[in-house]
Amino acid sequence: MFVHDFDPIAFKILNFNIYWYSLSYLFGFIFSFFYAKFLINNKFIKINFSLFEEFLGWSVIAVILGGRLGYVIFYNFDFYTQNPLLILKIWQGGMSFHGGLIGLIISIFLFSKIKDIEFLELSNLVTACAPFGLFLGRIANFINGELVGRPTNSEWGVMFTKDDLLRHPSQLYEAFFEGFVLFFLILYFFFKGYHKIINIFAVFFIFYGLFRFIIEFYREPDVQIGYIFLSFSMGQILSLPMIILGFIFLKYKK
Repeated sequence: MFVHDFDPIAFKILNFNIYWYSLSYLFGFIFSFFYAKFLINNKFIKINFSLFEEFLGWSVIAVILGGRLGYVIFYNFDFYTQNPLLILKIWQGGMSFHGGLIGLIISIFLFSKIKDIEFLELSNLVTACAPFGLFLGRIANFINGELVGRPTNSEWGVMFTKDDLLRHPSQLYEAFFEGFVLFFLILYFFFKGYHKIINIFAVFFIFYGLFRFIIEFYREPDVQIGYIFLSFSMGQILSLPMIILGFIFLKYKK
């Protein structure tokens, strides 16, 4: 058994609180920057690195805006329509991966059109970097004691609040599979040369969707919406289209 006792505030600068959640986004983008450089320098991705540097600013805005709006629309629409100013308080948590993904896809499409570069190549590069942010984001979720798991009798159960039940550390399950495992799986595909015959972004869609769908069975559904259909959560419903699209675009070439 583990008793959760983490402070969501990492440190303070003057009177400003710096949250672990914010740091997870910051370092996710930093790690993505250097990993993208590695992939480009080793000819795994055929894009000029200066263009990726330029796109990084787009991606920051797209992920934050899409992730926040996705959470508002998919997970807590009624609450935020009554409290619209709280939408701006992203440091308090409340981001949707699927919303961020939609925002990112839109930004990739627009950037590719404006800069006249290959949409598929940029998509492959961006999704190859995504596991960094996913891993750190889920660790931040665990530190914040949010998105908790379902009750468990297992020895590694976590008690997130006083007098609560022992729960699965589902945030750590997601960090491991959606971040750690998915990162090395995609890296393996690159080193084996599979990126020459299949789209890496499709591989990401398939495996992220599968991992998320399975792990959601160990995660408590959002209290404000519960289960959407039978015993399936919103996260599972949103992951199914990812899996389908992944298989559709696995070998798609322009």
